[in-house]
Amino acid sequence: MTRLAGPLRQLGFVVSDADAAMKYWAEVMGVGPFLVFRNMSFENYRYRGKAATSPLLTIGLAFSGPLQIEIIQQHDDAPSAYRDFMQAGSGEFQHVSPWFKEAAGYDAAYQRLLETGMEVVHEGVVAGNVRCAYFATPGRGGPQLEISEALKQPHAQTWSSLQAAAESWDGKSLLWDGAA
Repeated sequence: MTRLAGPLRQLGFVVSDADAAMKYWAEVMGVGPFLVFRNMSFENYRYRGKAATSPLLTIGLAFSGPLQIEIIQQHDDAPSAYRDFMQAGSGEFQHVSPWFKEAAGYDAAYQRLLETGMEVVHEGVVAGNVRCAYFATPGRGGPQLEISEALKQPHAQTWSSLQAAAESWDGKSLLWDGAA
């Protein structure tokens, strides 16, 4: 649990090949199946406080117990926390993320993180109504902290179904077919 933003629900990995990373997680780590979004982008995207062109992404999501594993591949050179991370040669583990159900919790965490001296690297809206923001501490390495409204409906139900699918997953299919 982070005292600034709540329990961690996700570990995010930025990779150069999302399909290879998901295959590794499934075959070696036993995590799956993955829900995959290809050619994804943000709405109302901002990079370091200024409106910018959203990066084009492939995102793979799977669960290990209550913890979501997120695989992210950026397909272009748009400014983003992901691009910066890859250019720095920092490896794959990029962020941790607590999730919020309501705007008030997200807004309060956003303000607390700013008050600690963290800076917003990028932020935007995904899936029509889910705000997310990536925070980093200037001059320090380590993972970033993403906050997200991922517990909003209907997304919370999707996560519950994907988590249930992971509990009974036999390892045969890398991709989730939507059935729990």
